[in-house]
Amino acid sequence: MDKLERNTLDNPPAFKKLLGPSFILLGLGLGSGELILWPFLTSNYGLGIIWGAVIGITLQFFINMEISRYSLVNGESIFVGYARKLKYLPVWFLLSTFLPWIWPGIIASSAKVIVTVLNTGTVAQVAIIELIAIGLLLSLGPSLYKTVEKFQKILIGFGVPTIALFALYLASSTDFLSLAKGIVGVGNNYMFLPEGISIATFLAAFAYSGAGGNLNLAQSFYIKEKEYGMGKYSGKISSLITGKSQGSSITGSTYEDTPENRLKMKEWWNKINVEHLVVFWFTGAITILLLALLAYSTTYGLKSNITGINFVISEAAVIGSRTFEFFGFLFLILVGLMLFGTQLTVLDATSRILTENVLILKSRLKTLSASKMYYLFLWFQIVSGITVFMLGFTEPLQLLIISAVLNAFAMFVHVSLTLWVNTTLLNKSIMPSMFRISMLVLAICFYGGFSLYILLNYLKIV
Repeated sequence: MDKLERNTLDNPPAFKKLLGPSFILLGLGLGSGELILWPFLTSNYGLGIIWGAVIGITLQFFINMEISRYSLVNGESIFVGYARKLKYLPVWFLLSTFLPWIWPGIIASSAKVIVTVLNTGTVAQVAIIELIAIGLLLSLGPSLYKTVEKFQKILIGFGVPTIALFALYLASSTDFLSLAKGIVGVGNNYMFLPEGISIATFLAAFAYSGAGGNLNLAQSFYIKEKEYGMGKYSGKISSLITGKSQGSSITGSTYEDTPENRLKMKEWWNKINVEHLVVFWFTGAITILLLALLAYSTTYGLKSNITGINFVISEAAVIGSRTFEFFGFLFLILVGLMLFGTQLTVLDATSRILTENVLILKSRLKTLSASKMYYLFLWFQIVSGITVFMLGFTEPLQLLIISAVLNAFAMFVHVSLTLWVNTTLLNKSIMPSMFRISMLVLAICFYGGFSLYILLNYLKIV
């Protein structure tokens, strides 16, 4: 692996110009944990389990920032940092990215909602059409990053406030009290976890309190694409059809460790922390809580909730009956679009991850095109998803849980590696503090412990 060159570290721009990457990470979480898994759990078990969502997204804030730290300082993806420690780690990331995300549960959920709204077609048919549409959107946009960022800003900017209004209007004071109790683990006749809850489903929701799995690592690419810190000197992936070819060297550059540059980097670090705290953590936490509250106040205790994502359909029916029928349809349309947006962002993130790790393994092949490799992986994943549907796997919740349990173990691995890289490859002036190290250790214990429990349970040992 080539050594890091030295380049000039510029001053950070105004805060407004830094907004962007966190919207994409937030969008990655909206379609899985926020819209489906946590509302599913609260509609069946009440709000006493919502503490898990708060802890989950808080841990992901610290995980994402440590991933950002490496790319901010070195202008290269965190995957290159991993490979600097262990040469063949890219093989793990190829497998642990492709296998968990081959299960297209997010787009299946979107398709089921759309089928309900249109009252025509099948889940498989609509999901296949949506996957092809995503492929075309990502292929035709001149700037890949800007396409994904704008799409998520529009969806989040309209969808989150609308859903918040539904929740605030329909929830009673008693429901809000239950939510407050649930944040500290007090449920209806239970503490933290109710009897009979599926630990696998809870783990799935916990892992998806935010992006989840290796998708958190995509923050490393968005740091470079937004030209944060030393990411300014990195190339970008552009459309094969409408974009211009740009440099795509996988190795980055860093800055001279001078007092002046330390102050500049501290300012960069503080600003992107605030950006991620406001957009990802605060907006994400509020969204999870309000969506869980909406599910609880409209569908808690309904027998139909137990099967799949029927609780979403029930939510829409209750919203329509308590307000106007149009609002029930609007809710379903929003859910369908936000799930579509999440799948789009997932395919972008996984294609970037797969591309980067192939390039690292083939680093001696300087002429290998990142853009061509990206679109090859994009369409390969789309074809794989279509194959899953054609084989008869169409139940959204089942697909989401399979994917999430695999991703929880992937998070255990990459958080451990990030901690190792950031405490051994960075200058002391920019290394993580003991508090942030402690948060990553806590995350490692959570994801590792839950993954071990699921494995032992599967083997009938516990």
